[in-house]
Amino acid sequence: MSLTNRTPLYKKVQGYIRELIRMEKLVEGDRIPTEKELMERFQVSKITVVNAMTGLASENVITRVPGRGSFVGAAGAQAEDLLEEQEESAVVNVPTEHPETTDIPSPVSIGASKKIIGIIMPFIHDYFAIRLLNGIRQGLAEKGYKSMIMFSEETLQQEKDAIRTLKDIGAEGLLIFPLDDQQYNDEILSMKLDKFPFVLIDRYLPGIETNFIGSDGRLGTKLAVDHLWQLGHREIAICSDSPLQTVTVQERIEGYMNAMKDKGALVNPAHIITGFRLDNAVDSDEHPLYRYIRNRMATAYITLNGELSVHIYQMAKRAGLQAPDDLSIISFDDPTSVIEDFSIFTHVKQFEYDLGKQAVLRLVDAIQERQSQEEAQPKYSKYLMEPKLIIRKTTGLVPDSIEYMK
Repeated sequence: MSLTNRTPLYKKVQGYIRELIRMEKLVEGDRIPTEKELMERFQVSKITVVNAMTGLASENVITRVPGRGSFVGAAGAQAEDLLEEQEESAVVNVPTEHPETTDIPSPVSIGASKKIIGIIMPFIHDYFAIRLLNGIRQGLAEKGYKSMIMFSEETLQQEKDAIRTLKDIGAEGLLIFPLDDQQYNDEILSMKLDKFPFVLIDRYLPGIETNFIGSDGRLGTKLAVDHLWQLGHREIAICSDSPLQTVTVQERIEGYMNAMKDKGALVNPAHIITGFRLDNAVDSDEHPLYRYIRNRMATAYITLNGELSVHIYQMAKRAGLQAPDDLSIISFDDPTSVIEDFSIFTHVKQFEYDLGKQAVLRLVDAIQERQSQEEAQPKYSKYLMEPKLIIRKTTGLVPDSIEYMK
């Protein structure tokens, strides 16, 4: 396997493990290096290693056993025997400016493979996506399906290309974490008209009936506001760094506004913090979010993703503030650990693993419905999972000494 400097780090880790299995002639059940060993060997973060291991596990090259480690999977040795042959096959790439896009074998290299489900994700850079994919992987394995993952990287054209590619490969159905509701993907609309089985995850298209699986975002922000209110917080901010005002973001902000109104509080527009990016300037004292935190404009922050909560925690520390003594933070999703008990962040748990499994079940039902009733109109369902507030170490009573700068 040829790995250049432009090869994504997680693929380098995967290539090393594949080569290790092949060269050492490892068999099913043999232990492979730990995540810590791989982090040290490649000088990469834990999230990079977890991404690599998740991808290998989805192909059954390895098996991950919580608390014990990772081992060669049933398909591990056999997959390595075919590795060189597959690399010589034609490859279909989704056009992208970034090298991280997954390469998908062409129909020639797949041969007579059957029972394939395509998965389209914007990216994998947080534990939400990892836990979701683990649920999907387990659900597909239980139903006897294989999976192929492609990334849209939140661009409409790549999402369209991914849909076309996976359908051309022969996928029986698609699980799609779609772009957003402002840019309707005509490939999704075409699949609906053609009665091709697919399920949208986390985001849906308003006004268009499709199968959808997600978490109740309005309830999630209500749970967060209720908890902070009980702790005495009244200056509660909600933050989103999403470049796209997706339907998910909109619903969570609506939930926040409704929860504040239910308390009899006026909604302060200054506490709805959007329109900024977390980029290289995040460490700058001039970053608007840092100035907001430093000036103690709010006593509590609800973040709409886990990564953002970590940045707010770090910004507060740089400003001489500490959670929960000086401010409280509640995150959507647990940002720090795949094992919930190790998290320090109070967070809205969305049960991503269960969402993934439920998405698989609905898609399999849709595939079977299509096979048995070609002419019948598909039955669509919208499934919202109820979130739960997990209280940890980043929320506490409102500080008595806070003086707000107006």
